[in-house]
Amino acid sequence: MTLLFFANEETFACGATGYEYRPVTQTENTNRIILEVEIQGIPTIAVVDTGAPYVICAPKVALEAGVARASALETRTMLIRGMRLDGFIVRLNIRLVAREGENLDVDSTVFVPEVEEYWGDFPSFIGLTGFLERMRFAIDPSTDTFYFGQL
Repeated sequence: MTLLFFANEETFACGATGYEYRPVTQTENTNRIILEVEIQGIPTIAVVDTGAPYVICAPKVALEAGVARASALETRTMLIRGMRLDGFIVRLNIRLVAREGENLDVDSTVFVPEVEEYWGDFPSFIGLTGFLERMRFAIDPSTDTFYFGQL
């Protein structure tokens, strides 16, 4: 992998990692970009979803990371994947782990659904608002590479 640069040789991306392009669950057939990330230091996978309003942290990951409703900035009900889910908004660190270059930590706005049974086996989702908008990113589908850098 080679990192990306602007024409003036300024760095566009500080890091790069591979991604998988496949369905998220066994019951789906739509391919999605899936990255390995760390949410509050917990390794997990996350789907890149530019239509997601926030990072949506799988309840199981939030529990493992010790994220509690008591730390909520606000509570909210959101329509996610056809389900109305109650949850809360928090600020969490998400790390993109580089296979080349440097890792990138992003202070992110995250929605955590409160009822794990409704979430099922879905992974976390990283959205444009509260995460991707806070960094530079590019995707190279010919090499399944996700590039990232600070704004």
